[in-house]
Amino acid sequence: SELIRGFLLSGMPCPSSCPPGLLALMVPGLALMATFSLPSQAGDRRALPVEKPPGVKGRTLILLDVNTKSPVRIISENFLSLQLDPSIIHDGWLDFLSSRRLVTLARGLAPAFLRFAGKRTDFLQFHNVKNPAKSRGGPGPDYYLKNYEDDIVRSDIALDKQKGCKIAQHPDIMLELQREKAAQMHLVLLKEQFSNTYSNLTLTARSLDKLYNFADCSGLHLIFALNALRRNPNNSWNSSNALSLLKYSASKKYNISWELGNEPNNYRTLIGRSVNGSQLGKDYIQLRSLLQLIRTYSRANLYGPNIGRPRKNVITLLEGFMKVAGSTVDAVTWQHYYIDGRVAKVTDFLKTRLLDTLSDQIRKIQKVVNTYTPGKKIWLEGVGTTSAGGMNNLSDSYAAGFLWLNTLGLLASQGIDVVVRHSFLDHGHNHLVDQNFNPLPDYWLSLLYKRLIGPKVLAIHVAGLQRKPRPGRVIRDKLRIYAHCTSYHNHNYVRGSITLYIINLHRSRKKIKLAGTLRDKIVHQYLLQPYGKDGLHSKLVQLNGQPLAMVDDGTLPELKPRPLRAGRTLVIPPLTMSFYVVKNVNALACRYR
Repeated sequence: SELIRGFLLSGMPCPSSCPPGLLALMVPGLALMATFSLPSQAGDRRALPVEKPPGVKGRTLILLDVNTKSPVRIISENFLSLQLDPSIIHDGWLDFLSSRRLVTLARGLAPAFLRFAGKRTDFLQFHNVKNPAKSRGGPGPDYYLKNYEDDIVRSDIALDKQKGCKIAQHPDIMLELQREKAAQMHLVLLKEQFSNTYSNLTLTARSLDKLYNFADCSGLHLIFALNALRRNPNNSWNSSNALSLLKYSASKKYNISWELGNEPNNYRTLIGRSVNGSQLGKDYIQLRSLLQLIRTYSRANLYGPNIGRPRKNVITLLEGFMKVAGSTVDAVTWQHYYIDGRVAKVTDFLKTRLLDTLSDQIRKIQKVVNTYTPGKKIWLEGVGTTSAGGMNNLSDSYAAGFLWLNTLGLLASQGIDVVVRHSFLDHGHNHLVDQNFNPLPDYWLSLLYKRLIGPKVLAIHVAGLQRKPRPGRVIRDKLRIYAHCTSYHNHNYVRGSITLYIINLHRSRKKIKLAGTLRDKIVHQYLLQPYGKDGLHSKLVQLNGQPLAMVDDGTLPELKPRPLRAGRTLVIPPLTMSFYVVKNVNALACRYR
């Protein structure tokens, strides 16, 4: 039949008795929920969802194969990267970036970029002063307590005596006091964020040293966003303070990439006047000229313009920028937040309509970029599940992982080169690590991604079988499957292995049978589920039934897979995320870097 012929053309071997309701779908990098078509009485074909009819068990089987000949996309080795917000100067956490535990957690996600930027980027002033006791102006713990200030100074002096990577072991009492002061400062930071009125921040040379030390110790490449709101009377960028920072960084031989500003489309609400795309482009050209005058940064990378959600006025700004400075930047950047954190509910993280909002934004950005600079790399920076700092027990819970993992899969499949997660450590609830320096569910999800997923994205073939479909429903893809070559850095798997990662938003389990090139191969399962009685709200996770936690401050746990026998059907539990490494596929696309 026509359907069977289509299935064969997809490149997937057809079972000996292909039923008439079999349809093969090929979607680059993304497997949508398996569907098939039946002729209606009027002779048309309607796509029907693969769902189990009420009271009927075992009706759904999904066949899955992967095109192993060549990748459809190749993304950066630093695809999953991190962000730190300048608010860590305000609340004092910057003084604790030398913590062994934080460095261990960050090292787990290397290689990656570390972007130092956020809402307060354009209120940040550099001050070349080294004495932390006299120069400190922010309300960190030492600001409140004289003896605490002395502790920080003594810690800094001890760090200065270390060579190479500088690691500190902060006493528990210091961390306890810091958490108390940070909690007080959290209310101030939230008030600023909701009112969109920010106070100035001072970054000292000492603070910059600590920031760079953290990035360097962790194996991360620092990207520093300079203040773009220092303006001359003619609205051009005043680069004097930026030049001071550049000269200091060059004197220390710091390897840094650069940006200018954060969400320039919001400047009118921040300072009462706007900066259009053309002027912003001229500012970037001015910054590039400055970098070329400093030998250390003559070849440094420059990224921007870091616009917000691509609405009509934002697209206009981007077009103006690309006309003037499209060839000046090494990648074009924008931001995206899914939900207003003040009104989020756990059910929001399960909505497929919400998961799909990013696709339209990607198309809009790609259209503009490819019009002016075809082939220019595009990055999504500052991505988070929620805005406004997030919400406790939601944006920092297991439930938020559905949005995060789908974001990674969707961006990779559509060729976005890098995604920068906001934030590694922050005052809100969008972070990967909490203020007790404990990893949250999205950290463990990111760690698994880093360990198992390589930069080569593969196309997959999906086919669904069903006996009694239910017509009349709009299809929303609740089962999402992505495929990559397994990471070359993972020495537990030979080159040529393939990793699948699967999101099951159904409230029932789903069964997947590996076919074609994946048939009868040994599979290693990494099933991530919430741990404890809080369910989707849990801040703890388990891997294949074992709770995940750090062994000690310097050691991450071993991520042990569960081996599945060759040919076994994959059973995906409801409301879960999982990774499956298909061993020894010897995929041509995955044999070489």
